[in-house]
Amino acid sequence: MSRLVTAHTADLDPDTLAAARALLYDVFDDMTEPDWEHCLGGVHAVLWEDDAVIGHAALIQRRLLHAGRALRTGYVEGVAVRADRRGRGHGGTMMTALERLVRSAYDLGALGATDEGAVFYAARGWRLWRGPTSALTPAGVVGTPDDDDCVYVLPGAVPLDLDGALTCDWRDGDVW
Repeated sequence: MSRLVTAHTADLDPDTLAAARALLYDVFDDMTEPDWEHCLGGVHAVLWEDDAVIGHAALIQRRLLHAGRALRTGYVEGVAVRADRRGRGHGGTMMTALERLVRSAYDLGALGATDEGAVFYAARGWRLWRGPTSALTPAGVVGTPDDDDCVYVLPGAVPLDLDGALTCDWRDGDVW
């Protein structure tokens, strides 16, 4: 039997954060310290089975620029399920909790999807951003064409032109 805990980073004990971090490093071959840092400072959905973390997802606040507006965005990071527990609905359980927060507290949701994750998110109503992406860097707005086919949004009340430009705020590591 699994148990979902949702809590802000500040409310999770160091052992839980260490277990979530270890899970992400186990699931993603290319996980980096900036990737882990991107998960911090927001709400985590941590899925437990007995005393083991078997799933993790995080929702942090970011600003995305679109159509002349700075949109308050619930950005999803660090979605992972332990390999031997996949295909049992655990990813959906965590995403349902985070999507509720996106719909109630943000202008939209956004995330950068892997090829494997894209089908999962699309089936949940997330929409592929078809327009050009960029980042607001210390040197100004810089295009991020390598990310043009992996950004997904969960639309909210704010009208979006999915073929328009979308710019994310700056951060170390992968900007999307």
